[in-house]
Amino acid sequence: MAQSETLLTPREAAAEIGVSYATVKQWILAGKLKSTRTPGGHHRIPQSALKPLLKSTPTKPRIESRERFRNVSGRNQLVGKIVDVKFSGLLAQVVISIGDQQITSIITADAAREMQLRKGQTAAALMKSTEVMIVRV
Repeated sequence: MAQSETLLTPREAAAEIGVSYATVKQWILAGKLKSTRTPGGHHRIPQSALKPLLKSTPTKPRIESRERFRNVSGRNQLVGKIVDVKFSGLLAQVVISIGDQQITSIITADAAREMQLRKGQTAAALMKSTEVMIVRV
């Protein structure tokens, strides 16, 4: 392992490869995923150890225009950057900054995890009547 290699917490590693925290912990304990321990006994995973576990499916080129949303019937869409994602039980609070305004949406934690929503990502708030939905872009 190189001296300057980035070390991730198990939660960060799980988010990076798209699996649950529990799965990463099981892989560490089973020896499938290499980790180092901090002086306090916490696991840290070198980023290079994740490469074999990353999904090898080729990704489609990203569409940079709003045209990617045209397969959704809602037309009230505001594109911005995610500034906060908080998980609490079954729900997740997602805050998107759009210009000098912020929109907050409460969605299921499963949906936020499935979309792999993270601070700094571009996302759209899709509004229909009284509902605000999040679309990862």
